[in-house]
Parts: sequence; structure tokens; C-alpha cells
Amino acid sequence: MNMVSIIEKKKLGHALSREEIAFFVSGAADGSIPDYQLAALLMAIRLNGMTREETTHLTLAMTSSGDVCDLSAINGIPVDKHSTGGVGDTTTLVLAPLVAACGVPVAKMSGRGLGHTGGTLDKLESIPGLSVSLSEEAFLSQVRRIGLAVIGQTKNLAPADKTLYALRDVTSTVDSLPLIASSIVSKKLASGAQGIVLDVKTGAGALMHTLQDSIELAQAMVRIGCDAGRRMVALVTDMGEPLGSHVGNALEVKEAIDVLSGRVTGPLLEVSLELGARMLMLGGAAKTVSEAKEKLREALSSGRGLETLRQMIAAQGGDPSCCDDTARLPQAKVILPVPAPGEGFVHHMDTIGLGNTAQAMGAGRRTKEDVIDPSVGFVLHKRIGDAVAKGDALATVYARDEQSAIDAIAAIQRQVVITGSRVPPCKLIHAFVTDEAVERL
Repeated sequence: MNMVSIIEKKKLGHALSREEIAFFVSGAADGSIPDYQLAALLMAIRLNGMTREETTHLTLAMTSSGDVCDLSAINGIPVDKHSTGGVGDTTTLVLAPLVAACGVPVAKMSGRGLGHTGGTLDKLESIPGLSVSLSEEAFLSQVRRIGLAVIGQTKNLAPADKTLYALRDVTSTVDSLPLIASSIVSKKLASGAQGIVLDVKTGAGALMHTLQDSIELAQAMVRIGCDAGRRMVALVTDMGEPLGSHVGNALEVKEAIDVLSGRVTGPLLEVSLELGARMLMLGGAAKTVSEAKEKLREALSSGRGLETLRQMIAAQGGDPSCCDDTARLPQAKVILPVPAPGEGFVHHMDTIGLGNTAQAMGAGRRTKEDVIDPSVGFVLHKRIGDAVAKGDALATVYARDEQSAIDAIAAIQRQVVITGSRVPPCKLIHAFVTDEAVERL
């Protein structure tokens, strides 16, 4: 098979066959096709798109290009959740223990943060002693025993995607819907879960800034998953402001523990319950959203959700006593308030800017080699629509030194915009997407 003819075919806007897609994906995985030819094909795909059938073939080929986790040894229907990335998005640490406590196994492979978004693995590793590196045997055994495990993706998970993603980043082809969808879904399929709920973010801090683009991405991914024989649905949720109030690794673990302890409610819990309800339904534990939410709330109020998190932490070598005393999590050296520079109402937030501020403090990475400081970040005290008096604390920063705190205070004062006009709070859930329909919520 000839790579030049494949490029030519897609350049002219024709659909590629399953065999042609398998050929170039295999070459991307083993390095036999040079980068310049792959880059040319990626640009042709970006300009001319792919059919649903092509996108499914691409996803399945990338899935099978490396390790595929076999979860058949787990009783029940193992489920997973994937977010397209955001700021203060700690839903996994809330919903995964609640879903597992309701009897649906959660076998989750997660990623690390890069850029303005946080990574679930980095958050978990802020718990003293906890390891996210388990063998497949230990991973399966833990899920069978306590119903929950969250670990890092294997190095050989969808290796073709690693090659293609790196090229997309330097060839201005990141914003291709079939390439985005196949990249995300191939890793989820390789992780082995049979039921997958996608959390597709929309707004200023999201991968897709408009609601229509976010819905189209959700539709594309759900269709691929269903074509591949998995149970897959999506919620489109808001990222016009951070979801939780805590931004930073240990701080986000603390907020998740506070939510599971019943001390904190609000948007993080609300979105977690919506996502978790769909996970229970895909896992066969509930027939309706209301029934599923009732089960999740019972797991929350009874303390079974927090106990499941405690068991997971202990099983993965971490200190479970942090669930009883969050002061055992890493603590920042400098803690200072962020005074509001004026009065009025919080009109909007530069969500990506806030994520970048946390990153600059040491909570995130600019490159994969950067070392994270788990203790740093900030806690927001105001949300969009809230009234503010001059001098009120917009947030509290948790920093490694005084200069870092001063820089963060100045940044947050710019990124939380106060005006004289009140705006309504952000709508948290925008749409529910299945293979058959889009339901605007």
C-alpha cells in the first residue's frame, strides 16, 4: 500500500478505506511512515474531514495499535468517565467512590495535567504515599475487591495516538473534530470499560468554546463508542468558570473529601451526581436518572462513598487518615487573601487564565518534565453573579513563597472581572447526548 496515494485520496476529499486507515495508523505506531507524510495526511483530514465510518475505523485502529486492557474478570459492567479538561474539575474523586459504593465497578485509567487543566493522577499523588502505578493484575484485583481503582495509563496505550497527537500539536491540526474524537475515544476503548460517560466541557475554559462545537464533539465521540460496541453517552457541562472552588492538587483532594463528608455542596457535587447517575444507568444499577441520583445521595449521606475512597487510598499505598483530617495533605507555606479591587458583581472569569495562574504557582506543568508542588493553588470565594464589596476576599492563595503569592494575587484580581451589572449564574449542564439524540437541558 502506498502512503502517497492515501494522502492524494484524502487531499481530493475521498473517504479512506478501513485497510488504508489501518496502514497509516500502523506506520504511525511503529515509526515506519515518516513524520512529513503523516503531517500531510493530518492536514488533508483537517481540511476535508472524515465520515462517521472513517472516524470509527481510525479510532479502532488506534485502539488496537497497543495494549488493550481486558476487564472481563471483573464482575458486573465496569464503567468509566472522561472529561475533556477544565479548571477545578474534581468530579472523578467525588463520583468514582460514590458509583463504586452503589455496586457498579469503576476501573479507571487517568492522565496527568498539562497546561491550564489539572490531571487526576497529579491530584491523587498529592495524597502521601499513594501510587497510581499498578500492574494489570493488581488493578483488576483491587476493582474486584473494593469496586474502585484509578491508575495511570500504560505506556503502550494507543501508541499511534501519541505520534499523531504530537504532530497535530505542531502542524495546526489540533482543531479537527474527527482527530479530536478518535484521540480521546481510542484511549477510553483501550482502557477496557464497557460503559463510558463523557463530560464534554464548553465555554471560555474548555477545549471547545461554543456550545454547538461542544455538542458536535460529544456526538462524534458517542457515535464512535457506540459503533465500537460500548455503552457511551455524554453530558455537555459548563467551563465558563472553575467547577469547584479549589484549584490545585491537594486543595482539590480536600474539596472532594469535604464533598464526600457532606460538609460541602454546590456545583462540583451537582455535576458529579449528574455524571454519576449516567454511570449507574450504564452499569445496570438504575433505570432512571432520579433513581440513580437517589442511590448516589444515599451513598453520600451514609458515608459509604467516603469509605470507598478511603479503601482505595489504602489499597494504593496512600494515607487514608487524610479522609478524616485533611490537614494531613501537603500544606502551603504562604497563605494570603485576594482582596477585591472594587465593588459590584462578578461578571465573568478568565478561566484559562486562572488555570495558568495555578500552573505558574507550581500546581501544573508547562512541559511534561516539570515537577508539581502539590500544596499550592487557590480557593475561590466568589462565583459569577455574586455581589462583591471592595476589599472582600475573592479568593485565598496557597503559595510556596511570598513572591509567588503576590504574583498570584495580582493575576486573580485581573482574571475575576467585577462590573456594576449583575449577570445570572452559569448554567452547569447544557445538554445530554446519546447516539440517537441531543437533549438540551
